Amino acid sequence: MDKLKLIIQREFLAKVKNKSFIIMTFLSPLLMVGMGALVYFLMKKNEEKVKKIVYVDNSGIFSKETFKDSKTVTYEDYTKLGVEETKKKVEEGNYYGALIIPKKDSLEILANSIEFYSKDSPGLSFMGEIESKVETRLKNLKLTKFGIDLEKIEASKISSDIKMYNFSGEESTKAKNVASIIAGGAAGYLLFMFVLIYGTSVMRSVIEEKTSRIIEVIISSVKPFQLMLGKIIGNASAGLVQFFVWGIIIFILSMVLPMVFGIDMTEMQSTRVTPEQMEAMKEAAGGGKLERLIKEVLDLPLLKMFTLFIFYFFGGYMLYSSLFAAIGAAVDNETDTQQFMTPIMLPLILGVYVGFFTVINDPHGPISVIFSYIPFTSPIVMLMRIPFGVAWWEIALSLFLLIITFMSSVWIAAKIYRVGILMYGKKANYKDLWKWIRYSS
Repeated sequence: MDKLKLIIQREFLAKVKNKSFIIMTFLSPLLMVGMGALVYFLMKKNEEKVKKIVYVDNSGIFSKETFKDSKTVTYEDYTKLGVEETKKKVEEGNYYGALIIPKKDSLEILANSIEFYSKDSPGLSFMGEIESKVETRLKNLKLTKFGIDLEKIEASKISSDIKMYNFSGEESTKAKNVASIIAGGAAGYLLFMFVLIYGTSVMRSVIEEKTSRIIEVIISSVKPFQLMLGKIIGNASAGLVQFFVWGIIIFILSMVLPMVFGIDMTEMQSTRVTPEQMEAMKEAAGGGKLERLIKEVLDLPLLKMFTLFIFYFFGGYMLYSSLFAAIGAAVDNETDTQQFMTPIMLPLILGVYVGFFTVINDPHGPISVIFSYIPFTSPIVMLMRIPFGVAWWEIALSLFLLIITFMSSVWIAAKIYRVGILMYGKKANYKDLWKWIRYSS
């Protein structure tokens, strides 16, 4: 046990005293916040640019009422100028594009005959906005032809706000669901990044010691299993320290920078969530309901999420880092690791995809539930499900399977590590790994 402590201490100190580790510990949060600030700045600059659009309406059914100006787009009627002259003027002048509306016998034909000319390819969102304006006008004309009163249709519109409760009577809201999505997504992605960064760090550390032949001296006084476990825990401890420092720095910067530069955080958040989700958050925050939004965020099972994050973090990290350590022991250089990396990376990537594309839409669906039990994906998927409410027996079953798989993985990896760490000059394959696992003496 004393030897294991010494190995853990050695790995931890070797990691935290490394100059690149120290630099990246303090520089990475600044880079992350700086990138966010840059994206926000560019987004604001893009919004400040006003697009000038001209239109030629030979159909006579569109008007300035249809093409209303906005903060970023202005429309000018060039119908009297004609199509060819308008195209020429737009091409030579400072215009974003020209919308040409021909005269057709029916609205259906007209809908597919409108053309847009521009110097550069227009954005998808902009073209969607134009098409929406055209479709709305054509739809209203068609309804009028059918003898339908548009004012009555407008008056008949009713917005619905369905209240959500569970069977214990606890109320939920759309904003709370958005908060659950953000919290679960952040936890799952953070775990994915940690396993990827520090798992490969363990692998590189093993390869460096093996190629420098230092391992031959170390292995004479320490069992291979202790050495592998010490490396894993030592690197994990250094990683936790780094993430803790990152969290403090990012929290301080997120509090200070908006006040210094006058950044509107609600606008920045709108780039991270869908328009529907943002609208739900605005509804909850508007009209004196900001306190309710804060209460709903605080009502998330934060202590439960943090506690389970620690369990899944260690379980997932130990599971994958043991496999990374085994790969490092089986090869002579980092180039040879590629053939073994794919089977390890696929479950990790799959967990992220299932989390972001399935859990967010249906956290209690069969796919989400199944992948939250599978040990190779459960650390990510289950963490993303927890903010939506998961039964304790599901979490217990998921953790039990993860612990059993982790222990089996460490045992198998130790057998590969024991033989492979002293093997030189031979490029190992899967057949060799199977032989090393079956080697009993």
